[in-house]
Amino acid sequence: MLSHEPLQKLDIIAPDQFGAHLPAHVAASITGRDIVVFSVTDDASDTADFSARYGFPMEDCANTIVVRYKKDGGEHLAALVTLGSLRIDVNGAVKAALGAKRISFAQREVATEQSAMEFGGITAFGLPAGWRVLVDAAVMERQQVVMGAGIRKAKLLLAPAVLEQLETVEIARLTLPPGETA
Repeated sequence: MLSHEPLQKLDIIAPDQFGAHLPAHVAASITGRDIVVFSVTDDASDTADFSARYGFPMEDCANTIVVRYKKDGGEHLAALVTLGSLRIDVNGAVKAALGAKRISFAQREVATEQSAMEFGGITAFGLPAGWRVLVDAAVMERQQVVMGAGIRKAKLLLAPAVLEQLETVEIARLTLPPGETA
């Protein structure tokens, strides 16, 4: 199912080693799912650097972004999963999908503390139960995506359908068409 020409050249982490390499809550969330976990160097963890170093196209690289929003008199956090090749429409599509009155990117400290993951490695797997997880419809159109694994030194390779197995996932159009700006 999953394919990538240099996959055999990647430093694959065996499922029985997930707990030794990943945050416990991420390891627990991905165990038993059809996900390949592999190590990357910290300096190539960011999307563009990762794509250039490991040969995965930007269209197959999914970022998980944490936003803070106000709704129904309270403040909430949500995770957005989008492709690295597209621009997210925070004040339009995302705000509408969340039904938010106000929305902003979560502060780095808040995102890492609340997710218990490293900045630049946050993933949709293992997030707190109360978070909404919005996955851009464009992600679901890909055959496979690479995304964070909770730490900067590992990545997850999976078919987007695996994301739909998460209870809190909602699919919505969150990005602007290529070349369009908000």
